This record gives sequence, structure tokens and C-alpha cells, in this order.
Amino acid sequence: MADRALVTGVAGFIGSHLAEALVARGHEVVGVDLLTDYYDPKLKEANLAGLRSEPRFRFVRADLNEVDLDEVAAGVSVVFHQAAQPGVRASWGREFTTYTRQNVDATQRLLEFFRTRPLRRFVYASSSSVYGETTELPMREDGPTQPHSPYGVTKLAGEHLARLYHRNFGMPTVSLRYFTVYGPRQRPDMAFRRFIGALLAGRPIVVYGDGRQTRDFTFIDDAVAANLAAAERGAPGAVLNIGGGSRVTLREALDLLLGLVGKGDVRYEAAQHGDVSHTWADTSRAKAELGFTPAVRLADGLERQVAWQRQRVAAPS
Repeated sequence: MADRALVTGVAGFIGSHLAEALVARGHEVVGVDLLTDYYDPKLKEANLAGLRSEPRFRFVRADLNEVDLDEVAAGVSVVFHQAAQPGVRASWGREFTTYTRQNVDATQRLLEFFRTRPLRRFVYASSSSVYGETTELPMREDGPTQPHSPYGVTKLAGEHLARLYHRNFGMPTVSLRYFTVYGPRQRPDMAFRRFIGALLAGRPIVVYGDGRQTRDFTFIDDAVAANLAAAERGAPGAVLNIGGGSRVTLREALDLLLGLVGKGDVRYEAAQHGDVSHTWADTSRAKAELGFTPAVRLADGLERQVAWQRQRVAAPS
């Protein structure tokens, strides 16, 4: 039976891929996005290009804090709440109010709206940033959560809200903690997008830190698969790590990129406030509950992202 799904942040990296996957499976999708200028809105419009012609897709440009949810969410049975103000480094100082509004207030408003309506799942996009700077590796869902950035604080607040609405009102919430998602359409401020762009343009790659920090990289197709599985099989109230099973140092990742693109200069600069030293997901709970196993190796995923960015250089949108 096909669902009508609400995908917030639908013009973003993950949201657009997820909406395409839902439409391809025969579901109706209402996509909401504010098209903020955190990065060029033209890039977000390009993310929507394949969806615009789909009869089962409807786009609504709106702020989740203000949109008429009765109109937008009519008949919705599954919510994929991907919308958020992203970015660890930009979340300090006066910008924090934007993060609280878009990441906390909007989440609470959605949860409050749906708590009295029939819903099969409410899938919340969380982040490995909730763990912060920890030496307890791999990171487990029942481990300590001590965010190392204001952004991480807001994502953890959203998790707490989702769990509260589950415990108090029985809402079928599932929170997915993404670990560094990459692939075609990755945001322009994220590391692999910047690194590949620099190599293709013949500019030096700038790495914040000494390159020995490690990350658990997750290919976009695996992140989408986790969302679809969470909507079908996620235990209400669950919090699950979604990682790619490819924890490597940035230096190792750069070696892979240089092998794909060619020679390039690398410049190391001071680590930025809010960056953590290591991430590594224990995904055993997601495997047990969702049947989730990452399918795309880092080398293969990077090859696909490089090909996508080459195409953009050849025929910019």
C-alpha cells in the first residue's frame, strides 16, 4: 500500500534523494523546504529538478514554523523530518538563534501537530554530532551524549523531543544519527565536496586539523535505505546509528581522492571550533532492528561523487 509521505528539507542533499526514492516506489510525496541561503538556493533548486515533473510529488516552499500544516500534511502517514539548519562551524554566536528556530522549534511544532493524528512513523534526522568529543569508540546509542558544538546541542534537543512525544503520547518516532553522509549533491560546505572541487579546479585542498582525525563516512544511498527501513520496521522510540562502515583518517580519504582525480596540493590549517577528533558508528542496533547493512564502499562512493562533480564542472547548472 502506498503512503503519502511528508519530507521536510526536501531540496537538501539527503531530502531530495529520499523523495526520489519514495516516488520511485510509488508513494506520494509532499516536500517542504524554505530554500534558505545557508548555501546557494540555486543548488537546492537543481536538487529538485528530477522531482518537479513527477505527478506524485508536490513542492511547498515554506518555513515549518509558519506553514499551514493542516493544508500541507493532509493525508500524510509517514514523516521524514530532514529539515535543519546545518553546519557545526557556523552555529556559534549570534547565528545560534537560527539553529534553535529551525532545528528545535520547527521539530517541536511538527511533533505537536502530529501527536493527535494517525501516523505510521515519524523519522527524525539526527547526527553523530550529538556524541561530541569522546574516547568511547565505536559510538553506541546508549553511550554518553555531550555535543561539542551548538549545532550538536540542537540536534540532540530534537532527539529528546521525539522521545518525549513517544513516551507521553505514543508517537511512533525513530531517530537516525547520521555519520558524515557523502555522495552526489553533497552540500558545498562539506569536506568531500570542497576537496573534489579544489582538485578539479587545480586549487590546494584545505584541511582543518592534521588530517589524522577519523570519520565514519556513509554513502547517500545507504542513508536513504536506512530511512526507508526505519519507516517500515523502526521500533517506536528508537534511536539508531547510521554509519557507512568505512572509518578512515582524512589522510587516507585524500589518498583515495588523489587516486581518482590526480595530483593536488594539500594545506593543513588549525582545527575549527566544534570539530571532533573521531567518529565511528556501532551500527549493530540498526542491523538488528532494521536489517541495515551499508552496501557502498568508500572507494566506490567517492568514485561516484567525483563523476558527479566532474559532470557539474563540464555542464554547470
